[in-house]
Amino acid sequence: MNFTRRDTLMLAAAASALSLCGVATANAAEGDVIAVDKLMAPAGDYVDHVQGSETAPVTVIEYASPTCPHCADFANDVLPGFIESYVDTGKVKLIVRPFVRNVLDAAVFMLAEAAGPANYHNVLSTFFKTQTTWASSQTPRDAILDIAKQLGFTQETFDAALTNQDLFTRMEAVRDQALNDFGLVGTPTFYVNGTTLSGDKTLEQLAAAIDPLVPADFVASTPATDVPAADTPAASTVTPAEPAAAPAGGTMAPATPDAMAPAAPAQ
Repeated sequence: MNFTRRDTLMLAAAASALSLCGVATANAAEGDVIAVDKLMAPAGDYVDHVQGSETAPVTVIEYASPTCPHCADFANDVLPGFIESYVDTGKVKLIVRPFVRNVLDAAVFMLAEAAGPANYHNVLSTFFKTQTTWASSQTPRDAILDIAKQLGFTQETFDAALTNQDLFTRMEAVRDQALNDFGLVGTPTFYVNGTTLSGDKTLEQLAAAIDPLVPADFVASTPATDVPAADTPAASTVTPAEPAAAPAGGTMAPATPDAMAPAAPAQ
């Protein structure tokens, strides 16, 4: 699948992302155990953005989709407290890994990548906070660009970010690996030292899975920090929109990679 400048800038023609989310009807993967070494080897040579100490006793991997309302609920309401209680204390190494279900997901992750390691998580956080603004817009390309400019992007750096074919290919490989090898059925999905937790989780639910894995004599260490990349957009924060409302009846958005239309060859 090609993902070229001409086609990525046609985001205005994409269907409303929220209409693609739906509700998962089965969480069959809940409790499944995946080998940690397999989970820590993302397909396509994709490079994770890790938060927390490399020596943390617990590794939590979240597969997230920027257009998923349940992922937004977790990012906005649970993640800040989770980072404070578990990542900043050195108990958990956290990896938020892309699960690209449509072209808007791809655009957000491409912008985060282009922003550089120091700004990556702030870009994701900002787009989750403003999900109801851009994901339901009739002109999503323009809405995404407006937010990107507030994060320090220019028209030129925005256009350049959306032409990263190599990153797009790697994210596709990560998505396919999650579906085919790990049995992912929807987003968000978490893997806690290999144990699958499906659907959005509260801090208490995550604590129930994590706390027994932390040694009683654990001593907190200093979390690892990303090294700023040169010449990347500044990390500012935009005013968040109202939190995205999750569809009634479920706690996951189904994995629907076929919602992403193939891009046409470059002209």
